[in-house]
Amino acid sequence: MIVFKNVSLSYPILDINSHSLQVTLRKKASSLVGGNIDNSVSTTYVKAIDNVSLTISDGQRVGIIGHNGAGKTTLLRIIAGVYTPTEGEVTIQGNVNSLIDFTLGLDPDSSGIKNIIFRLVFMGLTVKQAEASVDAIIDFSGLSEFIHLPVRTYSTGMFLRLAFAISTHIPPDILVLDEIVGAGDESFREKALKRLDYLFSKSRIVVLSSHDIAAVRKYCTDVILMSKGKVVAIGPTEKIIQEYMEK
Repeated sequence: MIVFKNVSLSYPILDINSHSLQVTLRKKASSLVGGNIDNSVSTTYVKAIDNVSLTISDGQRVGIIGHNGAGKTTLLRIIAGVYTPTEGEVTIQGNVNSLIDFTLGLDPDSSGIKNIIFRLVFMGLTVKQAEASVDAIIDFSGLSEFIHLPVRTYSTGMFLRLAFAISTHIPPDILVLDEIVGAGDESFREKALKRLDYLFSKSRIVVLSSHDIAAVRKYCTDVILMSKGKVVAIGPTEKIIQEYMEK
């Protein structure tokens, strides 16, 4: 279960009046990061999430839609534990796997195999469980010839394949995604999408932020519509998508 009670998140913009560039940024900040700017105190704040209350229950597949700057990714990052809200209360029951940045934490100077073990332990496995998972991840990534080399020697496609293979190895209770992942080169993409379908079927809750309405229709049973950091509508997928398209 995911429960938000009157949750807000504000970013401080320090010393914003001291330079002309910063004055310009203040005028543009709302469109750049989303939300509303509060100039009522000496420090300027951007309220990226504004008094959000919602409940996502076991079994739901929830899409988050809205225009750029609506607060979609910020909401995901609060669910993932990347950000702590400045107001309100968040309750998360279940382990969360975030694919917002699935390359996070990989050490470029360590080998692929060491990165596999480190990341899996970080995700909650024991060292013995991580070591037992190595062969399956190597096979999925297709990097057998390079797995003992430092990750910094990998091409971008190889790096993404390794990161995706590790991050999606364990089906979580709660799966959080910012857009549908297209990892690695075209030959790997079909395999990656099949893995995502598997994760969607095994996860207890899925939360997907996307501009791809077709993907939201395919994967989500319910949709949250956001605007300027606020939740403006929650409901069945087709109903909320129609409301979004009419705005």
